[in-house]
Amino acid sequence: MPYQSKKDLPESVKDSLPSHAQEIFKEVFNSASKEYDEEETAYKVAWSAVKNKYEKNDGGEWVEKD
Repeated sequence: MPYQSKKDLPESVKDSLPSHAQEIFKEVFNSASKEYDEEETAYKVAWSAVKNKYEKNDGGEWVEKD
């Protein structure tokens, strides 16, 4: 199920990721969901893309990597 906008993302994504990271997640998830049959695989690919640019700081918040 592709996401039309960031507001359609799962709460776990909206509540934890900054806006730009949500956009990355949405775009990569939508692309991966076309390529792979399983939604779980698309989630893994999307989270991997987020983790390439973002990391959790000591306070547990997602921040852009230096």
